Amino acid sequence: MLDKTLHKGLALLEILSGKRELTGIADLARETGWGRSNVHRILQTLEATGYVRNIGGRYEASLKLWELGCRILEGVDLKRVAQAQMQELADATEETVHLSILNGVEVVYLDKIESSQPVRAYTAVGGRAPAYCVATGKALIAFADADLLRRIEARLARHTSSTITEVAAMRKEIEAIRRFGYAVNRGEWREQVWGVAAPIRNAAGEVVAAIGVSGPESRFTKTSLEGFKKFVCHAAYAISVDLGYRADNVVPVASARVPERRAVAQPVPRTPVRRKPASGR
Repeated sequence: MLDKTLHKGLALLEILSGKRELTGIADLARETGWGRSNVHRILQTLEATGYVRNIGGRYEASLKLWELGCRILEGVDLKRVAQAQMQELADATEETVHLSILNGVEVVYLDKIESSQPVRAYTAVGGRAPAYCVATGKALIAFADADLLRRIEARLARHTSSTITEVAAMRKEIEAIRRFGYAVNRGEWREQVWGVAAPIRNAAGEVVAAIGVSGPESRFTKTSLEGFKKFVCHAAYAISVDLGYRADNVVPVASARVPERRAVAQPVPRTPVRRKPASGR
């Protein structure tokens, strides 16, 4: 059974944490519907334990909750936090799932779940790829600082017929990723290996990782892309929430569109995907 006093103490902390000014006992009593003596008694306990401050008979939340939150965040293991969502994404899409981070101008595969399908994209945990060529990398650099973007723009090398090599085209791509909240790799690192990814944010709202799926182009049809982007965006947001992220304005995934890129308006001729593993994400 829930301890009533503990419950009330936590409720008062939540109320005070949302205040931008000192609050008196009478105001808190009116807001909670509790008696003044009850509110005062709970506040005394919270003050004694360091969770609230009493300034001239009015109260505010202290930074102790923030300090505790920082301790928790320091111990957060991204791979562990993302594991459940990665598995759900793998089950929903039946494609290879990647969890990636940035290292300089490259993306590093922190974790993965291999597709059970016989023809699939191949990567290795710890492997690297040019960030601007793969979906998880593009989802990361789209929210990187200007200095990193300039470094990437200075080394746009071609890897396939679909690789973005023009600065203007890359900037347009990044604008689309920022707008829609996800990135698409259209065979830009390895021919006929496509992917979809979305950024993962921490409690401060910073993009710290990306999660995505990849597979042969033949399975990334217009219809499947619609499904992949929704599953990927949902997984990225769920992981972000588990990392402490909160946002009032989240782009509804259901209303998002797959951003088109004029540079690849002409489809790449399809040839049978070889069963020999192809490295790419």
